[in-house]
This record gives sequence, C-alpha cells and structure tokens, in this order.
Amino acid sequence: MSKKNIRIGTRGSQLALFQANEVKKHLENAFHDTLIETKVIKTKGDKIVDVALSKIGDKGLFTKELEVALTNGEVDMVVHSLKDLQTELEPGFEIGAVLDRADCRDALISRNHIKLNELTPEHTIATSSLRRKAGLLNINRRFNIVDIRGNVNTRLRKMEEGHCDAMIMAAAGIKRLGLDNYITEILEPSIFMPAVSQGIIAIEINAGDAETKEILNALHHEDTWIAACAERSFMRTLMGGCQVPVGCYTELQNEQFTIHGFVASLEGHQYIQDTFSGERTKANDLAIALAESLLARGGAEILDEIRT
Repeated sequence: MSKKNIRIGTRGSQLALFQANEVKKHLENAFHDTLIETKVIKTKGDKIVDVALSKIGDKGLFTKELEVALTNGEVDMVVHSLKDLQTELEPGFEIGAVLDRADCRDALISRNHIKLNELTPEHTIATSSLRRKAGLLNINRRFNIVDIRGNVNTRLRKMEEGHCDAMIMAAAGIKRLGLDNYITEILEPSIFMPAVSQGIIAIEINAGDAETKEILNALHHEDTWIAACAERSFMRTLMGGCQVPVGCYTELQNEQFTIHGFVASLEGHQYIQDTFSGERTKANDLAIALAESLLARGGAEILDEIRT
C-alpha cells in the first residue's frame, strides 16, 4: 500500500462518529505506518431535525454532502449506516467494503419497562419510520404513534421529558453507544421485521479507486456483503427507499441462504410477507424473486398508492 494518509468522511452524530472510528480502528490495526484521520461533514438530514423524514424525502438525505466531499477529493472514503445509503448509488461511487454485521433487529425502549405485548392505545409510541409504524399498526391498529427525530440521546431525553411512553430504534445503534441498559426488549425479526441492511456499516468510495478498494480488503466481511447485496436487490426490485413500509432480513447457514421480507400499507392493515430459501450462490436471485412475489400479491398496488 502506497498511501501514507487516509481521510475518512463521516456525519457528526455520536453514532456516526462511533462507526467512523470503528473503521479507523480496523485500518490502524492493519496499516501501522499510515496516518488515518476523520473529517466531519454535515448533511441535509442533520440540519432538518423538526420535520418527519417521510415529509422531506429520502434521496441522499444523509449522504449527498459526504459524496460531494468524496468527489472533490477532500476524503478518500465515507462511512455510512448502509440502511441510509440509496439502493442505486449515483454514478461515480461504489461500496468499497462492509464490516461484519451487528445486530439487525429493532429494540423497544420504554418508560417503566413496558414490553411490546403490554402496550395499549393509551400509550404513546414514537418512531420516525414508516416501516415501524406499519409494523406497530399491524399488531394493533389503535396504537397511538407520534413522530420523533434526533440522535439516540436526543430521543432518550424526549422520552424522559414525556414526549412518549415508548419508542423503537435499531438495536445496533443503541448497543454501539453502550446504552444497552435502556433497552426494554429486543424485537425478534419474526415478530417485527427490520429495515433493509440494518446493522451494517458500509464504506463508500469513488468508483474505480483501486488503491482504496485494496486497502479496504483488510476489513471487508464477505458473508455480510452477500446479505447486503441480496437485501439491496430486494429493495431495488420493489423500487423502495428508506421511507416506505418495507423490510427484510436474511440468514446464512453454511451454504443455505434464506430471505424474509414484507410490504405493508401505511395503516398496517395490509401486510404481505413471504420467505424464500436456496443456495447462497443464488442469494440475489432469491431476493429478487421474493420482491417480485410480494409485488404480484398486492405489494405493487400498496407501493403505488403510497407514492401517489
């Protein structure tokens, strides 16, 4: 490796910095004589904190400014939560590596440690995710759900101040910040299906940057990559962004690959799910077949109505 200096671009939230520093740590362990720095870049999604994500659109919301810095040569790579990254990257960019996946599940955080099966319409549940709203309403259509924005610590403070009785967030983010003690319950994917690529840290680079790609081979996790590609193929086939009620999770056991997925209406009364399994070498084909099955069974009409 010829690079004497590696610059990592990241958002400025506590969680984003943790993820960038994880990448930094891996690279420092692999390349002892290289200076590795992080650069904080503020995105549109960080600046707009008082409007629901579903109302401001999702294309490049947490990535655009990072990609501009990458194009301009201000940084060599940028670190993302893969679930925030568009399923169709803009021309000129590629994913250089993914780290070993953390917990893909959602977590319930609540006052007085109320569990999911104990929540009633009298409780206020907060989430900014249409997927989570649909999942909750599929359990109980009378649930009282409100929007919430902000980083993990801001959301915890809002709950303590009475904004809500419970909220649902990605388990990986809470655990990465060492806030496990706030978790009331981890929600199993069979009950509450997670977002596409949830729990995966991805590193985006300029397309064709062979030197940086070779550097990233030192931390790339192949099984996570197989899952990530399949899940993103699933989302791409549905033509969905992160602000539609769609979710999936995958399982890799030896040579066997399984993908579970769903499409739901905003109110949760239509909830179409299915599971496809086969050889791991066919992971992308299985993901696409699952998405096509969901579309054919009513998912296309649901998504068309949401977009309209």
